[in-house]
Amino acid sequence: MHGAAYALSGAGLQALMSAALARGASFRFTARGCSMDPFVRDGDVLTVGVAARRPRVGDIVAVRDPATGRLLVHRVVAHVSPGLLVRGDGTGQADGVFGPAGVLGVVVGVERRGQVVRLGRGPERRAIALLSRGGVLRPLVAAGRRLLALRRRGGPA
Repeated sequence: MHGAAYALSGAGLQALMSAALARGASFRFTARGCSMDPFVRDGDVLTVGVAARRPRVGDIVAVRDPATGRLLVHRVVAHVSPGLLVRGDGTGQADGVFGPAGVLGVVVGVERRGQVVRLGRGPERRAIALLSRGGVLRPLVAAGRRLLALRRRGGPA
């Protein structure tokens, strides 16, 4: 059924995504959690496509954590032996290194309240990845949010 929505999480979501991607189809689902905030937010609709090439630094990928079996949708912050170092934009540490078998697909679309979100997936994605890898992204985002809050309250600009 085109357009049908089903409530899945965990292993069921991962299995359905893997099956769709194995057939060459893209897979859409609603992101849950804040590990990719501010570029992917809780409730955003993500479209994951088949990884036609090795994901690049800055790409957002869907990976299967071999230690826990959990599905993670995080950013590639570096190429390291034997794979990809992956980290959430809103997290304090990397998830680890994922080999090609652990990469399910690449995020090719993000929608928020029906609008396409490009920020975080365009040319700036590499800079975001480097800031994240260096542990600087979270403090920068927090400082930016504090400045915006001050402006909204009429404080110093």
